[in-house]
Amino acid sequence: MSAIDAQLTSKSLTAQPEPAVGVAHWLENFPVTLFGSVMGIIGLGIAGMRFEQILQISIGGAGHTVLYIGTAWFVFLTMVYLLKAARYPHKVREEFAHPVRVNFFPAYSISLLLLSIGFLEINPQLSRILWWVGAPLQLFYTLKILSTWLTRDDLKLAHLNPAWFIPVVGTILVPIAGVKHAHPEISWLFFSAGLIFWIVLFSLMVNRLIFAPSLPKKLLPTLFILIAPPAIGFVAYIKLGGGYDMFARVLFYFGVFTFLLLLTMLPRFRDLPFFVSWWAFTFPLDALTISVLLMYKLSGLEIYRHAALVLLPLTAAVIAMVTLHTLKAAVARKICVAE
Repeated sequence: MSAIDAQLTSKSLTAQPEPAVGVAHWLENFPVTLFGSVMGIIGLGIAGMRFEQILQISIGGAGHTVLYIGTAWFVFLTMVYLLKAARYPHKVREEFAHPVRVNFFPAYSISLLLLSIGFLEINPQLSRILWWVGAPLQLFYTLKILSTWLTRDDLKLAHLNPAWFIPVVGTILVPIAGVKHAHPEISWLFFSAGLIFWIVLFSLMVNRLIFAPSLPKKLLPTLFILIAPPAIGFVAYIKLGGGYDMFARVLFYFGVFTFLLLLTMLPRFRDLPFFVSWWAFTFPLDALTISVLLMYKLSGLEIYRHAALVLLPLTAAVIAMVTLHTLKAAVARKICVAE
């Protein structure tokens, strides 16, 4: 055997399998951003249940079914991410230090809060447990992330994107089930903090979108997150006993206006390649649908009934489409990969 043949044989015996196809590689790069999908699915389940309750139109209990699917998906993602944290803690630390991905950690606590809302009438005790786990965790994530924004020296205007609203959305969401599970002053604390920081962040976001370079294509779907704070804020304000007053109308109609504004930008979204960030389309549409249903209940105006009849199927279709593309990307091994 020649020296070259011997060298090649030695390399072939010691060669390691390609990490791109290994389970370790898949787990190591499992993204926290996937918890955004839980928000979209559970939000759709809640919207479906409210649709049947408020409009008195049967959809065969589809809302409950979607809620249970979202619950199972949440449990699965939790187990996988805990396994990742156990085996690759440095990867979790890297995500938490990332200027974009860190904002998806509160998607976990938001998922707990959404499950609490979803199970509020089905299983009040379970709802209470979920809320008492989710609300403190949401407070921790919000304080930690906001303090990081205020103390880091390496953040730039280009890092700012609508995903930064996710911690704020979570705090505004707390009162919806919180008024049933804790003293209302606790819910007012969360609501007030979220509402004021939403206004601050919205001002910064408008400045960034107008005067800084455009968002990368991967982050364009996150523009839909701008719908969520006013839409959820409207629902939370009503739950807190604010009533159907001028401020409630301001929150509701600003959410509607934001949705209409984004519709004028549809050509920018139409040709986007698939990214996991497509899930950012979903929960804001859930929130808008729920807010429209609540507005119909409060006002009795038929226009909101018709709007809900359009929005729920539209939201379900968007979530079905994003789910299909996610499954195709997972089969093609294009999701859990290093960036």
